[in-house]
Amino acid sequence: MSAANYDLVVFGATSFVGQILVKYLVEHCNNHSKDKISWAMAGRSEEKLEQVRAKAGADDIPLLIADADDEQAIQAMCRKTRVVISTVGPYALHGTTLVKACVESGTDYCDLTGETQWIKRMVDRFEDQAKQSGARIVHCCGFDSIPSDLGVAFLQKQAQEAFGTHCNAVKMRVKAAKGGASGGSIASIINLTKEALANPALRKELANPYSLCPENHAFTARQRNVKSSVFDEDFQCWSAPFVMAAINTRIVHRSNALSGNAYGDDFLYEEAMLTGREFKGRMRSITMVASLGAFMAGIVFKPTRWLMENYMLPKPGEGPSPQAQEKGFYDLRFIGRTPDGQELRAKVTGDRDPGYGSTSKMLAQAGLSLALDLSKEEKGGGIWTPATIFDERMFDRLTRYAGLSFEVVS
Repeated sequence: MSAANYDLVVFGATSFVGQILVKYLVEHCNNHSKDKISWAMAGRSEEKLEQVRAKAGADDIPLLIADADDEQAIQAMCRKTRVVISTVGPYALHGTTLVKACVESGTDYCDLTGETQWIKRMVDRFEDQAKQSGARIVHCCGFDSIPSDLGVAFLQKQAQEAFGTHCNAVKMRVKAAKGGASGGSIASIINLTKEALANPALRKELANPYSLCPENHAFTARQRNVKSSVFDEDFQCWSAPFVMAAINTRIVHRSNALSGNAYGDDFLYEEAMLTGREFKGRMRSITMVASLGAFMAGIVFKPTRWLMENYMLPKPGEGPSPQAQEKGFYDLRFIGRTPDGQELRAKVTGDRDPGYGSTSKMLAQAGLSLALDLSKEEKGGGIWTPATIFDERMFDRLTRYAGLSFEVVS
């Protein structure tokens, strides 16, 4: 790749998450001299980009005009930068052209997708070429799946130090969380549902916990999937399904495969939400299961899906207010067991709402780490997971600048 104009470009700067990310990046780079970079904002509307730039107080930040479906413009953008952060989803509809251009130009890339089916397509189509060109492609750098993926990596490191071995069984439970949904996330879920309804092969793929692992992974352990109201003996709480488990578990298993089965050939991993103890906890769990079932049933059928899209659900560009983002948080708990039965517990917390306030900070730090921390000699091209490309420098970034904490708990 020829010399780039910029260290980093934020593509989709006018999106809901993009605007939050731009504001955070301006403040972060102004306040931390070691992260001063040359960067630009990109999107399809110059007028909207100018509005975002003015709102963020970043009049000196260059603007690049590129539509997600304009391959020529996307290629030109990629040639101008070392790293692209993309917030333009649903990625299955709008993301492939950008990944293709990054792979062809050797440009590094990260995003916040949680669309398993699209990631699988990117791996199948571009992984070999990315290894040749040197492009580091890192999906799932938001709430799905940095807290889960790096949380497991943290737990495994602590287990190695404490016990001299890995944990071959890990549970993650959402102890508490507060946040809202945006129209972009809802649009991604709806698009995935439409694809699955029309494609039996895709439905089978989505049911495979190892769908994102390399073909030679050889994993055969039957994974548990929490689908109903269940009492969790390890946490002494009732639990319910966690909607992000479908992507997080796949990313964690891919991390295990890419790291040489470091968590074991028989590694077990599952996620769920804790709803409380005794009768109230059980009723809350049952209510959550029923609500999730009603939502999924509503988007399966065309008439109710149309009604929900047009009158009930947030539209793309909509999401929680700045005040709601600041009041949001999450507390994730992990329990791991070694092959000989020793137990270790850890927690990961975040200080903003999971999907937007915290995700924007995690995604920004992922882009900065690709640009400033990781040389191509340290980590070459390919389609990586957060846990397999980032190292202690990313943990430091997240805890110092992004409001996360990683701790062992008794």
